[in-house]
Amino acid sequence: MSYTASVVGASGFTGGELLRLLDGHPEFEVAQATSRSYENKTVGSVHPNLRGMSLRFSSPEELDSVDVLFACTPHGVTMDHIDAFREAADTVVDLSADFRLNREEQYDEWYDGHDRPELLSESEYALPELNRENLAGADLIASGGCNATAAILGLKPLFDADILSGDEQIVVDVKVGSSEGGAGGGEASSHAERSGVVRPYAPTGHRHEAEIEEYLGTQVSFTAHAVDMTRGASATCHVYPNGPVSKGDLWQAYRGSYEEEPFVRLVAGGSGVYRYPEPKAVAGSNFAEVGFEVDPRNKRLVVFSAIDNMMKGSAGQAVHAANIALGLEETAGLEFTGMHPVGAP
Repeated sequence: MSYTASVVGASGFTGGELLRLLDGHPEFEVAQATSRSYENKTVGSVHPNLRGMSLRFSSPEELDSVDVLFACTPHGVTMDHIDAFREAADTVVDLSADFRLNREEQYDEWYDGHDRPELLSESEYALPELNRENLAGADLIASGGCNATAAILGLKPLFDADILSGDEQIVVDVKVGSSEGGAGGGEASSHAERSGVVRPYAPTGHRHEAEIEEYLGTQVSFTAHAVDMTRGASATCHVYPNGPVSKGDLWQAYRGSYEEEPFVRLVAGGSGVYRYPEPKAVAGSNFAEVGFEVDPRNKRLVVFSAIDNMMKGSAGQAVHAANIALGLEETAGLEFTGMHPVGAP
């Protein structure tokens, strides 16, 4: 059985990635791609890698009836149009922040409030490694933020294995590529301004901090840097457990959490050039790499994780969650393992 899908806001970077994934998916047929700015233009005129798709952008005001609607819209749009989206599709997968958090007060604190707080309890967080058991049959799915996804995947096994209890100090430092700013990222994301930088752009108070704390159940100190790459998010987490932790303890914890996960690779100080997780190694794929080191002198654990922000951190995660919601093979349409060598991600 195949499913029809539409992508609302399909002219952005993440929308293009979703179209690419769905076009190559064995169980999906792309019925509609919407864009106000490029209405009636071909998809390939905006996404040159998709020139083979015989599809034109249409108005988001005229939604086709489909099985699954993927919303790649800015924050605030999906909550305003959720009734129309749900009328058009049996399953809605939102890639904005509109339904990621569980409580209205969180949106009052971290965003600009929420217009449909009664629906927050209905949405399911899309990250399968965290919420797989609740995704089957879900009809409102909220894809995670890329920075939060990287941090959560790195830290989750420490909580699963009771190495962390929730009262320890955790510092998360994330380096992100320019595509995180979107196709209209503005002056700060232009090549001339971005090239060569390691620029703190959210030293404190980044909105993804709320998401990390929501799903790990603990407080974290979070900082984000813009760096000179196009794709990717790399999280370095500094953790100070209350008791001694060995390298063997960490291997046991991370294997226990991820040994059966199809899209998580453990990379922790092996041989070769790529000894720890790097965004370059997962560019274009739905894989996450996770690794760690022990710093006994400072009683510190250093945890590393790397993802492609537009794949595992957005479009790939959304398709993975949709596969589970519909009862499809989890890995369908997501088998690409990345390339080597490759230029800057």
